[in-house]
Amino acid sequence: MKKTIVCLFGLLMFFNAAIAQQSSPLKSDYWKGFDRVHFLIGIHPAYVVKPIKALPGNPWVWRASFPDWHTDIDSILLRKGFYVAYVSFDNQYGSPAAMQVWDRFYNLLTDSLKLSSRPALEAVSRGNLYAFGWAKRNPDKVSCIYTETPIYDIKSWPGGKGKGIGDPECWKQLKEVYHLTEEQAMAYKDNPVDNLEGLAAFKVPVLNVIGLNDKIAPREENTDIFVQRYTALGGPAAIYPVADGPQELQGHHFPIRRPEYFADFIFCNSYPVKKILPYIDYINTRSGIANFYKTILKNKKATVAFLGGSITFNPGWRQMICAYLQERFPDTHFHFIAAGIPSLGSLAHSFRLQRDVLDSGKVDLMFVEAAVNDRGSGVDSATQMHSLEGIVRHARKSNPSMDMIFMEFADTYKNNDYDKGVVPGEVFRHEAVAIHYNLPSINLAKEVHDKILNGEFDWNNDFKDIHPAPLGEELYFENIKKFLELSFDRIPADLKITDHALAKPTSKYSFEDGRYDDVTHAQHDANWIYNSNWTPSNHESTRDGFVNVPMLTTETIGATLKFPFTGNAVGIAVVSGDDTGIISYSIDNDAPQRLDLYTEFSNWLYLPYYQLLGKDLKNGKHILTIKIEKDKNPNSKGNACRIVHFLVNG
Repeated sequence: MKKTIVCLFGLLMFFNAAIAQQSSPLKSDYWKGFDRVHFLIGIHPAYVVKPIKALPGNPWVWRASFPDWHTDIDSILLRKGFYVAYVSFDNQYGSPAAMQVWDRFYNLLTDSLKLSSRPALEAVSRGNLYAFGWAKRNPDKVSCIYTETPIYDIKSWPGGKGKGIGDPECWKQLKEVYHLTEEQAMAYKDNPVDNLEGLAAFKVPVLNVIGLNDKIAPREENTDIFVQRYTALGGPAAIYPVADGPQELQGHHFPIRRPEYFADFIFCNSYPVKKILPYIDYINTRSGIANFYKTILKNKKATVAFLGGSITFNPGWRQMICAYLQERFPDTHFHFIAAGIPSLGSLAHSFRLQRDVLDSGKVDLMFVEAAVNDRGSGVDSATQMHSLEGIVRHARKSNPSMDMIFMEFADTYKNNDYDKGVVPGEVFRHEAVAIHYNLPSINLAKEVHDKILNGEFDWNNDFKDIHPAPLGEELYFENIKKFLELSFDRIPADLKITDHALAKPTSKYSFEDGRYDDVTHAQHDANWIYNSNWTPSNHESTRDGFVNVPMLTTETIGATLKFPFTGNAVGIAVVSGDDTGIISYSIDNDAPQRLDLYTEFSNWLYLPYYQLLGKDLKNGKHILTIKIEKDKNPNSKGNACRIVHFLVNG
């Protein structure tokens, strides 16, 4: 007895220190002979049960709803060295508000109490709405899911819109907490049976224990649909039907005769605890995003821009971040600017920033990525630095309080560089600018490389491409989410929004005044044609924003134009297709230089291709001359030049 009291006192002292931010007093008791400590997550009761001797890595089971139902599995796992934890959020049916509390509970247990980063989830009935709601948002943080009589579709229960008997009062309550009308609830597309790609990518095992005659959660409109969809995506799932013993509550309740079997499922999928490299190791917080957070709290209105290439353009992490912000701050109206354009890197970003982002209004937070496309763009390192610095300075001049985040995404070239002990040049330049202007950054390229070496996944089977498979999109999202959580953890002392001090430029030639200039401003001979709505004559692929737009085009050898401009840098944005030619160009009648506009992608894609034709010029008036050359790339079918924009810094 004395030893038990000492153990409980020690547990209490540990929890007191770890949960110092909780305002309510802690309570303690015993659960099945094990020490249990109660506390609050906000206003929501929670507890943790401690094993007598925890296993290395502190594995744990997270109960979702009905924590006192069929507890034999938990007793077995406690004896083996698992923790058992629970947070109560009744009558929320796994709503977005409930998921915010689950996030706080998870962060407390893993950050402060140092429990494993990948708990096993245990769900019963409607608890499955919570377990899968959280697991789909956090597939990287779940070791396995054990679920009894699971609800996989709200239309089945509590809706009762199919074979299930439903519950009208619970259906009404669910619609209220989800803020859905009847029509919206019927069309809801984020049930536990939906959007399983991320969970399947992380190969999270799911064991479904069901009754064969369950009239509350009929298998054919719940478990069967889930297993079919999940396994089709490569996710491991199994069904264990219980046919013996009394089948009560219309087949929804039944006895668990083999708790050891199910405890082994959890044990084997959760232990040994795998060492997972923490996201925080790759996040550089620096000045943070306090202004953005204050804008949310103070104005209940905020604008978020995403400036990048195809990894930003494609569905994935960007939409996840938008959903996360909307769920975390449901009373805030967010305006999201999707300014990702495939194939474009920092040079293009610096000149299109004004039109594609800043012209949409005051931006409070901007995500910037260019490290992947900068590698293959052929743009030299000095120009990359001018471009990245120009983006920062241009953005901060438009709104001095704007917060920014630099992100360096992964590719095989960067993996190879890190294998050699070399920091990839694009990452180095992104970080150099981020450090100089004290911007937050996330080195996802280094993290992907390190996690591959750590055995957490591999490139070919899991990440697959520079355009990440679902696992990669989830990984990118979870890193950014971790950074945002760190930023939002503390309420600021005041809500005063302050301007960022703008550091001195590293070069007077940075593209901080980069802009598009209209092609109609060029003076050209009769061989050039202004096409107000260009489309390709063949069926090759195009990029959004570079088709059905005005262009200045020619296919004629010797065609010449002159473009007068004022500034210290000039360039062109062209569409490079399978008939693209070679140009010669000069500035202020200097010696002509040649440029082949045909790229390695031009044989199948009309590629947006940005080329700087003059930089580090004396700030003032200049004239750019362009002429179509007779010779062409041996792979090209012609001598075409299609100019979408002139690029001017000044």
